[in-house]
Amino acid sequence: MERDNQKLQRTMTSRHIMMMALGGAIGAGLFKGSSSAIDMAGPSVIIAYLIGGIVLLFVLQGLAEMAVRNSNARTFRDLVESILGKYPAYFLDWIYWKMWVLNITAEAIVAAIFIQYWLPEYPIWILALIVSVIVTAINLLSVKVFAETEYWLALIKITVIVVFIIAGFILLLVSFGNHTAVGFSNLTNHGGFFPNGPSGIITAMLVVIYSYGGTEIIGVTLAETKNPEKVVPKAVRNTLFRIISFYIIPFFIIVSLIPWTEVNGVPESPFVMVFNMIGIPGADHIMNAVILLAIISSMNSGLYGASRVLYTQAMDGLIPSIFSRLSNKRVPVYAILICTSFLYIGVIISLFAGSKTFDYLMGSLGYTVLFIWLIIAIAHLKSRKKMPEHTSGYKVKFFPYTTWIAIIALCAILIGIVCTTSIIVTSITLAIYIIITLTYIFKGRFQNI
Repeated sequence: MERDNQKLQRTMTSRHIMMMALGGAIGAGLFKGSSSAIDMAGPSVIIAYLIGGIVLLFVLQGLAEMAVRNSNARTFRDLVESILGKYPAYFLDWIYWKMWVLNITAEAIVAAIFIQYWLPEYPIWILALIVSVIVTAINLLSVKVFAETEYWLALIKITVIVVFIIAGFILLLVSFGNHTAVGFSNLTNHGGFFPNGPSGIITAMLVVIYSYGGTEIIGVTLAETKNPEKVVPKAVRNTLFRIISFYIIPFFIIVSLIPWTEVNGVPESPFVMVFNMIGIPGADHIMNAVILLAIISSMNSGLYGASRVLYTQAMDGLIPSIFSRLSNKRVPVYAILICTSFLYIGVIISLFAGSKTFDYLMGSLGYTVLFIWLIIAIAHLKSRKKMPEHTSGYKVKFFPYTTWIAIIALCAILIGIVCTTSIIVTSITLAIYIIITLTYIFKGRFQNI
């Protein structure tokens, strides 16, 4: 296959990558992880998500600036390698790949559990297999079809969250029928706003970072985005406001309406609990469907991100060139299929690993998102030294202060997470990072096959 025929097409627009970032971030972390975060921090979970949102803003601003200056970049590695060197770029690429492979594995199981709510007679593995095949098929279609699918899936999630916010404020402020306005007393009752103290916020940060993870996927859309130097900064500005709003405001409503001590003690999602309070018939089925779409959307984005990492690695000769081959639809079919195969293996392993699988994976993914953000922030901090003074285009305001704030905050969060996270999760994650490092040290370049 000729080299020119191996190039991806630039068919994604600003609305596509904005919705992809939302699709990646608004998934199981919000709908399934919300109960865990509230149980850890109580009402102060709002502060935890605000801190995480501000750090995310500073990191993505740096990512956008680097993308503007390097419009030929295809993924994170291209942005980072010329600034930090080959090893950090290699490490970033593979932990990002590992993040999405583990994430789609965890979410395939969760999606199957939600489908089983309607089809209890079918075993989890069959339902997980069906979900996996659907997500694979969407990714094997043209990039434009994939982007449009992701756009509408994300739009459905956002619409329901907006309805949730409106209904929540009505329940908080308005009395009607047999309902009395709840007000905001639950924010300070049951142990106060900080019932578990500062340690509660620190512990919850692992879930927060995991929840926001996926937003940085715009960094791997560069090769398939029209005018990335214009589109990426715009997508960052538009996306950040929506993500922070769709997390902080819903959590504010949940902990105001429902005593935080009751959130983690029931099987349904806090979102279902609020819809039941409204009295909407079939609220459990509505939210079950929305959560299912949210998870499929996140898997969709994850498989895209993981396959593009393999594609660029193959194009640069770091792995067999077969993974750079494109289908007639101009998508890296073999890269997608190998990522899918890991998904199926992971599904089987997860079924045998027991109910703690999602918690373990979420912990490892939280670490990985943290390191991804940290590497991007460090690269941005050093990138200005390579940029001529007359360079025009998008620039981060208040540089380097915002970037330093992000780096310091991420290091502090890392220390807190290490001190409060299960030794099993930390050890597994460390082992994976050591393996990636060893493969870099001992790797030999593959010949094209």
